[in-house]
Amino acid sequence: MKKRLCFWIGILFFISIGEFSSVFAQEMVLGNVHVVDVESGKILEDRFIILKDGIIMRVLPMNRLPNNGVGMNITDGKGAYVFPGLAEMHAHLPVAIKENTQLQEETLWLYLANGVLRIRSMLGHESHLELKRKVVGGEIPGPRMFISGPSLNGTSVESPQMGAQMVGSQKAAGYDHLKLHPGLDVPKFLAIAETAKAVGIPYGGHVSLGVGLETCLQNGYKSVEHMDGYLEAMIEDKSRLDPTVAGPFSMLVVGEADQDKLPDLIKLTLKNKTWIAPTLTLFDRYFGYVPADSFRLAPEMKYLPGLQIQQWVSQKKLLESQGVLTKANVQPYLEFRNQLFLSLHEAGVPMIMSSDSPQVFNVPGFSIHHEIEMMSKAGMSNLEILRTGTVNPALYFDQKGEWGVIKKGAAADFVLVEKNPLEDLSTMKRPITVVMGGKFYDRARLDAELAKIEMNHLRK
Repeated sequence: MKKRLCFWIGILFFISIGEFSSVFAQEMVLGNVHVVDVESGKILEDRFIILKDGIIMRVLPMNRLPNNGVGMNITDGKGAYVFPGLAEMHAHLPVAIKENTQLQEETLWLYLANGVLRIRSMLGHESHLELKRKVVGGEIPGPRMFISGPSLNGTSVESPQMGAQMVGSQKAAGYDHLKLHPGLDVPKFLAIAETAKAVGIPYGGHVSLGVGLETCLQNGYKSVEHMDGYLEAMIEDKSRLDPTVAGPFSMLVVGEADQDKLPDLIKLTLKNKTWIAPTLTLFDRYFGYVPADSFRLAPEMKYLPGLQIQQWVSQKKLLESQGVLTKANVQPYLEFRNQLFLSLHEAGVPMIMSSDSPQVFNVPGFSIHHEIEMMSKAGMSNLEILRTGTVNPALYFDQKGEWGVIKKGAAADFVLVEKNPLEDLSTMKRPITVVMGGKFYDRARLDAELAKIEMNHLRK
């Protein structure tokens, strides 16, 4: 399938991917690649991708290159597979400290180096808006960003009126969506929900115990993060949900869940067109029974500050010392989550790829590949996994066809890998080349940026 290209001497020429530069005044051609069509699940073999001004102009078979490529910049893809790149739909961007954006820019490179080309940041700060502006304006490389506003929770929202005011302020500031955290009561939640719908900003997040999953679903929750609220909705005796009894995310009462309630909850989710951001890897790593010290020296930890890694170790060890994270406690909970994930997916509830990075032992970019492994182990097919990170996120933001696909009119944002990801998901861990807005970043450039980040955080 990896055919070599032959061109008429003097008419066409190829330059290596490492030397490819974006010249927006004319069309460019990436040839000799196999395109992964994530919508149909097919491989479009031996294709040219024609780019101009950061947009895909055409995707054609190799024997249909217009004018035999005269006047075009052409590069040989050498039989690589091209897919639209992935999205991390539950990220936490660092905050710029006194206008120091080093950690922010490092985080963007960590995503790019792992083929993550879109992120939905879920804990907003005004410095994130400026970071987004710089990426959109081409001042710094990075994935495209959708930014939430600061958390709306039981502490930050003092009254329904204040909740409504905060929604309006975040919309006016330019945030893309709202993030809700626990502690809200029904009046506060409804004030937030009604105002968000009125001003046209999506909202979602955790499910407050005082509100409940059904109320969230019925009032426009765009996404439920971590599959939160489903277990609690399946517990008949709500007094058992006291965190001192139920533990984090109610994991200690999972055996009391009434599975007969799940079908109606799924129907309600489908009826209200709510999305799920599962973050399976967060629970496997943070709330799993594998000891904290097993993750401390994982290879990707070298790309983050030592203090942050130590904080993660301390957070997990606290739960370990309290006897919460024993295998007897954790294994039934993780099995419940995997089955819940699969039940929601098989029923048609739309999923968006999410790993909650950087959160406990989930390093930006790298954690998406842990999430992919978890989704696969839970029973999702390779194609469906790819869709959760490509076409689904675009649909989530009502931007179908604008990105997340490789077709005419879509953004020239995609990733080249060695093997067919529909057959081998692990090939996405190490992109050959990442393309953002028509600009090519080859493996050598990505590795160089990773090396810089590692040097910035050498352990002393």
